[in-house]
Amino acid sequence: MAGTSSLHIDVYARITDQVIQAIEHGVATNGEMPWRTSNCFQHPINVATGQRYQGINILSLWAVAEYHSYPEAIWGTYLQWQQAGRQVAAGQRSTLGVFWKKIDEASSDDDHEDGDDSRNGQKTRRIAKAFGLFNVAQLVGYEPPPEPPLPPEHQRVENAEVFFAALGADIRHGGNRAFYRSTSDHIQMPPFASFIDPLNYYSVLSHEATHWSGAPSRLARDLKGRFGTESYAFEELVAELGAAFIAADLGLSPNARPENASYIDNWLKVLKSDKHAIFTASRLAQEAVDYLHGKQPAPVPILHRAAAVPSLSM
Repeated sequence: MAGTSSLHIDVYARITDQVIQAIEHGVATNGEMPWRTSNCFQHPINVATGQRYQGINILSLWAVAEYHSYPEAIWGTYLQWQQAGRQVAAGQRSTLGVFWKKIDEASSDDDHEDGDDSRNGQKTRRIAKAFGLFNVAQLVGYEPPPEPPLPPEHQRVENAEVFFAALGADIRHGGNRAFYRSTSDHIQMPPFASFIDPLNYYSVLSHEATHWSGAPSRLARDLKGRFGTESYAFEELVAELGAAFIAADLGLSPNARPENASYIDNWLKVLKSDKHAIFTASRLAQEAVDYLHGKQPAPVPILHRAAAVPSLSM
């Protein structure tokens, strides 16, 4: 159960099924998406490196953590936990993690994901390789620590205000709808005071800022060629994931947007028909978030509730 299996694993199908099950479970139980739950205040972190996971790994680990109610977002391979002086409990099953391997353009392996390399406009071909991860809650003798509090709301509001101001986006206020309009290249938000709380305002703004990042003059995110009539709903999925990643960075509210329900059927239709789709959505969302972070004059402090990784070594 340790490390990467020598057997062929259809990582695309396995993780897609996992996300589909998480969406369907969330809809059936509380109407929440797996990226709009309390776990989304925590970025999944690797025990050995202290680095945060990215893209599809965030979504996959969030879904598993929510399903099993893991209280902490610290993960590692079987070997990494051994090296940290800890032992995975007997009978525990690993969760698939993904790393990307570039493959030769002439490769006959069709199980890959194409992507635009933003540095040179060239297509790249990447294949997902699987490895097993275990959450800290799966270790022998694990006892959940007291839940670390989030930073105070005023600090999170201040960080969010600085973050969105640095984008230089045309953000207008008025009406009762939030949207990004491509023809005028502006983000429309309801008045600040109309939101339940400031954190909810910035959470919604994160969604619209993800849309804004995809404009032709920025990331030029065009999904029509691949997703056709489903491209609008798929762009909404990218924006939802982007907003969730930003929420985890800034400690914002993960509250669901009411209009999500109108897209859920379309999202499930796309995911069930294309095992690469959720990988593409996660990659595009990560690219959007990286772009927004790249507009900042200085690195934004990452706010989350995960316990300090060094304290795990025993």
